[in-house]
Amino acid sequence: MPTSHQAREMAESFGVDAERYDRARPSYPAALIDRVVATSPGPAVLDVGCGTGIEARQFQAAGCRVLGVDPDARMAEFARRTGVEVEVATFEAWDPAGRQFDAVVAGQAWHWVDPDAGAVKAGQVLRPGGLLAVFAHVFDPPPAVAEVFAEVFRRVVPDSPFAGQPVRDAVEMHRAGFERFAESIRAAGTFAEPLHWRFDWERTYTRDEWLDLLPTTGGLTRLPAASQAEILTAVGAAIDESGGAFTKTFTTLAVAAVRT
Repeated sequence: MPTSHQAREMAESFGVDAERYDRARPSYPAALIDRVVATSPGPAVLDVGCGTGIEARQFQAAGCRVLGVDPDARMAEFARRTGVEVEVATFEAWDPAGRQFDAVVAGQAWHWVDPDAGAVKAGQVLRPGGLLAVFAHVFDPPPAVAEVFAEVFRRVVPDSPFAGQPVRDAVEMHRAGFERFAESIRAAGTFAEPLHWRFDWERTYTRDEWLDLLPTTGGLTRLPAASQAEILTAVGAAIDESGGAFTKTFTTLAVAAVRT
């Protein structure tokens, strides 16, 4: 199985329904946005893998000037309609044209970037004292819902690389991934010791809201409509059995490092 940044078809599949992606995907905790802004030496932010502009708009609301970079023209066009400036390219191939930034951020996107090349490039486009901050949510529903999703996914898509994976502690799985990001940042040689941040927050999802979110996740974006429908029907039934909604403590993990 290729590493995430090599799985380009999946990486660029989210634009299939950019409107749903923007509607269903959660925004980022205000405490995270505030910490990035407070740690950065200025307001110029480069948003890597900006998608539809979810975090870009949050940084704009906090007073930042944001430039987004995204490989998917469909996502970029949606972001532009919401007031975000976007250039279409992978971060590895993107031409900064001599521009420098106070912060390079990536929300739910750094795993689609070659982590070694990405850290080196971030160091090149950041001013001294600038901040690299990459972050992501842990999408972890209640165990009963997660187990139904895993079971039906294995049945509907048995040849998927995700199908054989057991239900694991999602926070610990993501934490290991963020430690690998930190190792790449250290190896770049241009950053202070990376810091790990964690933000816990709660959100209540109705059945319909969770089923709106699921098709925007990597395991489902490329499935045929019939396969998606079978999975969503089973998960919807599991949520109905749990009372039709659930409140979940979400975790947003981040690794951040200052350009020396």
